[in-house]
Amino acid sequence: MTGTPLWKSIADTLSAEIADGHYRPGDRLPTEAELAARFGVNRHTVRHAIASMVDAGTLRTRRGAGVFVTSVPTDYPLGRRVRFHQNVAASGRAATRRLTMLDTRAANAKEAAALHLSPCAPVHVVEGVSLADDQPLAVFRSVFDAVRFPDLLARIKEHASITRALADCGLSDYTRIETRLTAKVAPATMALALHLPQGAAVLRSVAINVDADGRPVEYGTTWFAGERVTLTVNPD
Repeated sequence: MTGTPLWKSIADTLSAEIADGHYRPGDRLPTEAELAARFGVNRHTVRHAIASMVDAGTLRTRRGAGVFVTSVPTDYPLGRRVRFHQNVAASGRAATRRLTMLDTRAANAKEAAALHLSPCAPVHVVEGVSLADDQPLAVFRSVFDAVRFPDLLARIKEHASITRALADCGLSDYTRIETRLTAKVAPATMALALHLPQGAAVLRSVAINVDADGRPVEYGTTWFAGERVTLTVNPD
């Protein structure tokens, strides 16, 4: 029979306790011996669990001092108006984005369908990493109609903000009409960008944003680091 490895179950339990506030940033965890006794496992299993949380950025070790909490998951609301900087700032953290690609190319079938475009219509593609307090939270890809927003990439380079860039292009507001969430495993390049071990869990969000007339504006895909973000769904 197969199931969740013991070390993963321990890591999940400790991560949940950190998220619930039982341990705060800067707090020291119980010793390996204490955790081994608590969970009824050997110290090697506990060490494996802690190592996975260190790789995820949740814990850090100090030689001779112990293991300490470095961060708690960031609450990230998924409502009609999802704005990265506002969401992260609301959690008391500093939001930044590192852009890794700005390109204009032909839309693939999914992008064209989502944006209501003709097959192979030109689209702007923006990729990057979203960070909170300099810790990577997510990798994202956003796709826009290049004919409707011809100057968008230049505005994004200027502001490093999609919302401000769209405002410069004449779109003052947009809302999310659809979100699809799927659990995935991070491939090597994504794990590297998120500072995660290869094969770590990520949560993929595929969303469509529209303007006031219901016309699609953005087709976006975001891969959230599973242990660093708590996604919340607003009633709106």
